[in-house]
Amino acid sequence: MSFRHQYVIGDLQGCYAAYLQLLKTLDFDPAQDKLWFAGDLVARGEDSLNTLRHVKVLCEQGAAATVLGNHDLNLIAVWRGAAKLKNKDKTAPIFAADDCDELLEWLRRQPILAYPDEHTVLVHAGIPPHWSIEAAAGYAQQLEAQLQSNLNQLDQLLPNLYSKEADEWHAGIEGFTKMRAIANYFTRMRLCKQDGSLEFSFSAGLDEAMPTDFLPWFEWQVPRTRKILFGHWAALKGEIDLPHARALDGGCVWGNYLLAYRLGDGKVFTSSAQCPSP
Repeated sequence: MSFRHQYVIGDLQGCYAAYLQLLKTLDFDPAQDKLWFAGDLVARGEDSLNTLRHVKVLCEQGAAATVLGNHDLNLIAVWRGAAKLKNKDKTAPIFAADDCDELLEWLRRQPILAYPDEHTVLVHAGIPPHWSIEAAAGYAQQLEAQLQSNLNQLDQLLPNLYSKEADEWHAGIEGFTKMRAIANYFTRMRLCKQDGSLEFSFSAGLDEAMPTDFLPWFEWQVPRTRKILFGHWAALKGEIDLPHARALDGGCVWGNYLLAYRLGDGKVFTSSAQCPSP
C-alpha cells in the first residue's frame, strides 16, 4: 500500500496530550498516512492507558506499527508477575482496566525490529557494531518468537530478561542468556565497545565523560545497508542525525517534545505540547 506520508515517532512514554497534539501538527489522516513508533509507548507520562489504546487501534487499522522498547517489555513482565510495578511508572491504570489482558496480549506480539521503508530499519535502542542489520533481524525474530509463544514459555522467559550486569556476546551464547543479551542490545543499549560489550549506567548527553573504551553505539563506524532509526536515549534530544543513524527520542517526558521524522525527505516535526513532569 502506498501512503501520502509516513512518520517515525520517538518514545511516547504515555505522553498522551503531546501525542494528540503531534498528530494535529502532522495533519495525520489514518486513511492516507502511516505512523511508526520507536517503542516505549508507556511509562512516565500522564496517560499510558489511552496512549496504548490509541496506538493499538491505529496498528489494527494498518495506519501504524511499533517496535518494543524496554518500558514495553517491563509492562509485559509486570503483567505476568515477573517484575514489580515501579513507583515512577504511571502504568497502574493499565492493570486496572477491563481491557488490560487484551492490550498486553496485543503488545507482546509486536516486533523488536521493523523496516519502515527500503532505506531504513527501526529499533528501540540501536544495533551494535558487531551485528549486521541482516543478523540483527534474525536475532530479533528469535526474541519475538519467545515473547509471542504460549504463556508458560513467556513466563519462563520474562524473569530471565533482567540483569544489572551485561552478558558477553560470543559464538556459543544460547538459551535465556542469549535472549537477555538480544533484549539488552535492542532495548537498553547506549554505550558499547567495538566488540559489543555493553555499559548500562551511562544515560547522559554526549558532552559528559564516558567510561574508558566505550562510545555511543552509533559512533562505531561500520558499513550499514539501511539508516537505523532509534529512540531510547532521551538526553540526545533527537539531535543525532548521521548517514547511518537517526535519534528520535526528543525527551518529551523530561520537559521537551515528541519528535516525528518524515520518511522520504527527513523533515522533523515536534509536538506543540509538552508532557507534564513525571
